[in-house]
Parts: sequence; structure tokens; C-alpha cells
Amino acid sequence: MGLKNDAWIRKMANEQNMIEPFVDDQVRQGVISFGLSSYGYDIRVTDEFKIFTNVHSAVVDPKGFNPNSFVDFKGDVCVIPPNSFVLARTIEYFRIPRRVLTMCIGKSTYARCGLIVNVTPFEPEWEGYVTLEISNTTPLPARIYANEGIAQVIFLEADDVCEISYADRKGKYQAQKDIVLPRI
Repeated sequence: MGLKNDAWIRKMANEQNMIEPFVDDQVRQGVISFGLSSYGYDIRVTDEFKIFTNVHSAVVDPKGFNPNSFVDFKGDVCVIPPNSFVLARTIEYFRIPRRVLTMCIGKSTYARCGLIVNVTPFEPEWEGYVTLEISNTTPLPARIYANEGIAQVIFLEADDVCEISYADRKGKYQAQKDIVLPRI
């Protein structure tokens, strides 16, 4: 398995629509950077957020998540309450090739502010908009900016094709279009 560089990412984005929309360079002027980097792709967050709230005193249960635990918010700046989190989604739609696995890691600009981005790997033949979990680990409110960089995707290509892909398994998060809550 090998780490893929900018030329490979560009080729896959252009020939196989692996990333749409695809920004062929790194945009940095006055924003938290996004677009193609040396060995990855910096994804952006939309202006739609689900802010976690405990107003209903619900128990967090991945087998029975209460959608009332979130407040929907749309805007250019989202404020994450102290010691809380938001769910969001990427601007980019991904189509992962069968012999590729990705890892997604939060950007250092946010990490240095105590904001952590958590995303599971994009499995072979998974496609969709990525649902992001952004945690505010600080005791203070924290801002995140819509339409700017939030995390970096790193692409790993396997020597051999997997026997069963995410699409073959009919994964429960396949082709998601919106922010998707936990499913069983």
C-alpha cells in the first residue's frame, strides 16, 4: 500500500471524478486553506451544521440516536459550544476507487485552537458527501468557517484489489447527500 501524491490525485479527480468539485491548487489567501496539496486534498465544510445540544436531556446512544439532540444551523460561521460538537458535511463529493482507502485528519489551524475533526476512513468504492464530526475540546465557544478548509484527506492505494468493497456490502452510509446521523 502506498501514499499517493498530487499528480495521482489530480489524475483520479479528472479521469474518474474522484472529487467533485475539485480544486487543482491550494487556496490560501485570507481563508483556512483548501484544495490539492502535496500528498492529499484539503476538504471544505458547507454552511449547514447540526449543533449538539442537551436541552432534552437525552442519552447519547449510537443504536438509537435522538435527532432532537441537534439544532440545525445554516450560516457562514458556526459557533460550537464549549466541550461540545457539531456535525457537518463536505462541499466535495467523493467516489473512492476499489483499490483505495483514505484517512482524514483535521487541519492544524483548527487543532491548535482545540478543535478536533473526526472522520472514519473512506473505504474502497464508498461514495458520497462526508459527514464530519467537529469537537470543541475547550471550555470556550469556538468558531468554524463555512466554505473553507476543515481537514485533509490522504489517499492510500493497495497493491491488490479488495475482495469485498463498501459498495459490494451495500454500506449504510453509501451515496449520502446530507449530514447523516448514526445508523444501525
